[in-house]
Amino acid sequence: MTVFSAPTNRLKNSSAFICVHRRIQSFLLVLSLSSVAFAAAAKVTVEDAWVRETVPAQRSTGAFATVKSTEKAKIVAVKSPAAKIVEIHESSMKGGVMQMNAVDAVELPAGKAVRLEPSAGYHVMLMELARPMKVGEKVPLSFVVEDAAGKKTTVEAQAVVRPLTQ
Repeated sequence: MTVFSAPTNRLKNSSAFICVHRRIQSFLLVLSLSSVAFAAAAKVTVEDAWVRETVPAQRSTGAFATVKSTEKAKIVAVKSPAAKIVEIHESSMKGGVMQMNAVDAVELPAGKAVRLEPSAGYHVMLMELARPMKVGEKVPLSFVVEDAAGKKTTVEAQAVVRPLTQ
């Protein structure tokens, strides 16, 4: 009788082992998939954000910053309670004349800083301002960023108002 009971005990032990082994495999699979999803999420930073000061009755101004993403992404919008209309613009010289046009997005190459600056290239326009912008004040900016998979996230920044001369 012990001859027949030994294989049955081994089978029970073997079934328990397989069940535990499958649970461990399932756990490791879930863990690895969440690691892949976490690794794929772009980390976006906004640094040195600032807004140009306005004079009385001025209804628009520019906002500038340096934006960097760890993965390929793009800025698809910027929002601020300081203005009714917020657009991303591109400035360029055409025929000796500086032109400014709204764009749908600004590409953020992986690992490279993109400067939103007053001299040329991209910047943010704050239009129909809620109030004049005074030196030293902070203006909240919300950068809406879309990653390569189409997932949108918002990165908050506080832009310091700088003098007109900058």
